[in-house]
Amino acid sequence: MDHRTRLMHHSREELIGLLEDAARNWLAHDGLWFLAAEEAFGMEAAIRLDIRAWEQFTVIEARRIMQRLGLAPGGGLEALEKALGYRLYAYINRQETIRVDERTLLFRMNECHVQAARQRKGLPDFPCKPVGLVEYAGFARTIDPRISTRCVVCPPDQHPAEYWCAWEFSLDSNGQVASPPAGVGPAHKYF
Repeated sequence: MDHRTRLMHHSREELIGLLEDAARNWLAHDGLWFLAAEEAFGMEAAIRLDIRAWEQFTVIEARRIMQRLGLAPGGGLEALEKALGYRLYAYINRQETIRVDERTLLFRMNECHVQAARQRKGLPDFPCKPVGLVEYAGFARTIDPRISTRCVVCPPDQHPAEYWCAWEFSLDSNGQVASPPAGVGPAHKYF
C-alpha cells in the first residue's frame, strides 16, 4: 500500500495529528542538527551554518506552499498572510498576523516551541534573530519580491510576554522590488 492510500484510511483528526507530529519531528531534527553543529564548531559557527541552510529552505518552503495553495507569484501581503499560516511552524506554534494598513502586515510568534522548551530547561532565550532575518525576508521575497521585511523584536532582544518575536512586512506602493531590510527599527511601536 502506498503512502497516499494509507493516509486515506485515517480520520481528519488523525491526519491533523500526523501533520503536527511531522512538524514536531522536523523541528526536532533541526534542533538536534544545530546542537551537533554547536558542539563541534561553537555557537557562532552553528548560527552561520543555520543561516546558510535557512537561506535555501525558506525559499523551498514558500514555493511549495504557493504551489499547493495555487498562490501566484507577486500576490502581495494577502498571499504572504495566507502562506505564513501553512509553514511547518504554524502547525506547532501559536502565531498571529495583524493588518496594520493596506501596505503593512505584522506577524507575531506568540508561542514558540523552541523557546518554550528552553524555558522549561532553565536556559536563556535562543538568539534566533540572525537566522530569523534571513528566514522571514527570504520567505516574504519568494511570495512577492516587492515585500520588505523588518524585525520588530526577536531574541536576543527583550520582548513582551505576549510574543517572542515580531516581524513587519511592507509592500512597496510603487510596485518596485523591495530593498533589503535596513536593520532593526524601534520595537516600541507594536508593544
